[in-house]
Amino acid sequence: MTGHLVAGLVAGYGIAVPVGAVATYLVALTARTSLRVGASAALGVATADGLYALVATVAGAAAARVVAPAVGPLRLLSAAGLVFLAARAARAAAVRYRDPGEAAAPRAAHPPTPARAYATFLGITLLNPMTVVYFAALVVGTGTGAEPDRLGQAVFTGAAFAASASWQLLLAGGGALLGRALTGRRGRLVTALTSSAVITALAAHLLAGA
Repeated sequence: MTGHLVAGLVAGYGIAVPVGAVATYLVALTARTSLRVGASAALGVATADGLYALVATVAGAAAARVVAPAVGPLRLLSAAGLVFLAARAARAAAVRYRDPGEAAAPRAAHPPTPARAYATFLGITLLNPMTVVYFAALVVGTGTGAEPDRLGQAVFTGAAFAASASWQLLLAGGGALLGRALTGRRGRLVTALTSSAVITALAAHLLAGA
């Protein structure tokens, strides 16, 4: 079981630690809303990673072969979703900056609920087909022609989820600290526009690989 645990932790951190568009949006969302919303979003990302880890352990390399034909369309959907979120965040920041009544407000006027943040981040993470390909390449205990190690699969999946969740929650915590440091109108505007630009650039890079 130790081998499955270590493999799951390594796999979870391996997919979670590289900072991409979703991680950037997670930090920005937490900065302009609250740690509760950010933590819910973080758990949405971790849930998607855990589900893909489960699919990989149960289906093994077959999962990658099934997903492969849909990589292109899913990449387009993922990029489109990220660009939409970036544009919406930038527009909301500009509106708040121009509205004098929002000058003293440290948080967004209509922040998403924790449930909505969870569902949004679960969805955009599930749209990333490379996640299941990644986990399929690292799958352990699936075996060929032998009885699969169900306990090992469960340990691997749980460890991958825990690793991803711990990293995403760390990012959310960083976003909450950033939000407290940049409570002024100009600071919040610059933060939102910068994160939107980064997300758009990362989405363009995703499209370039299509």
